[in-house]
Amino acid sequence: MRFSQRFANKFHFTRIAAAACLCLAAVNAITPALAAEQYPNKPARLILPFGAGASTDIIGRIFAQRFTEMWGQQLIVDNRPGAGGILGTEMAARATPDGYTLFTYGINQTITPHLYKKLPYDVIRDFMPVSLYATMPNILCVNLGIPATTVGEFIKHAKANPGKLRYASSGIGATPHLTMALFATINGLDMIHVPYKVASQGYTDTIAGEIQTFFYNLPGPLPFVKAGRLRAIAVTSAKRAEQLPNVPTVIESGVPDFEVTVWQGYAMPKGTSPAHVKSVHAAMMKALAVPDLKTRFFENGVAAAPQTPEEFGNFIRKEHARWGKTIAISSVKVE
Repeated sequence: MRFSQRFANKFHFTRIAAAACLCLAAVNAITPALAAEQYPNKPARLILPFGAGASTDIIGRIFAQRFTEMWGQQLIVDNRPGAGGILGTEMAARATPDGYTLFTYGINQTITPHLYKKLPYDVIRDFMPVSLYATMPNILCVNLGIPATTVGEFIKHAKANPGKLRYASSGIGATPHLTMALFATINGLDMIHVPYKVASQGYTDTIAGEIQTFFYNLPGPLPFVKAGRLRAIAVTSAKRAEQLPNVPTVIESGVPDFEVTVWQGYAMPKGTSPAHVKSVHAAMMKALAVPDLKTRFFENGVAAAPQTPEEFGNFIRKEHARWGKTIAISSVKVE
């Protein structure tokens, strides 16, 4: 074979090899993009920092079901109660930021930093907000044996029985605890706090008379109020709850500026890809637009509240500051 022919064959082979390399490089470049487009491609975990039966759990599961349908992959609810939500929050903060861990970020996460000197996470820096999805009031309920049908009568009864009334909550530092503690401080009441890991046990014990009262999130006690097993005295929202139009607010019952709006949304661990946050947010918006979800929310005493990640982040910072001031001027302390 002449030199020129050998050179031509070699040149031809080199061109083929180069073309193959270019194709391989193109495939490698496209593969990450395809992987991103396929997200999510497996079930994800939703860490919920309170126990089964709590209002956060009730509403969280309703939304998780609709979210699963919109997202195309199952969202598995992982209840992690304990220490007023601190245990579940720490687990979420330390989770691998791979886009497959979501966290039910709520009002309690903006409260605990002002109650505990040191937490194993930073509620602002260690999470990426996605969106708010629900708001609700707390509701003041009493055992049917308590001779009080109004806030004024309840305050009078509590003052006549110092150290005798026991109130339930879903844990130290949780909103049911703080709401009643603030209410007691403002009105000069002496009551005993009984925290529960499982909120539903608090309802049961109040119905039975072992506990006399509580300020739980509306969704949990609502069925018992409607069934006549608990007496509702007031709600903590600025306006009356549409589900219980005959129950006044605490403010209109004579306690000025007493407003507590409980809320919850989704956040993801710091370091999660912005593309994954965007994908989760898009699915949340679709889920919140479903009429059936809005109906389910209303039936449980909840209002849907979609936001952008930026709006949710700003909302979180404002709530963090508000609760810091509220707790600073009150006598509320962790036990």
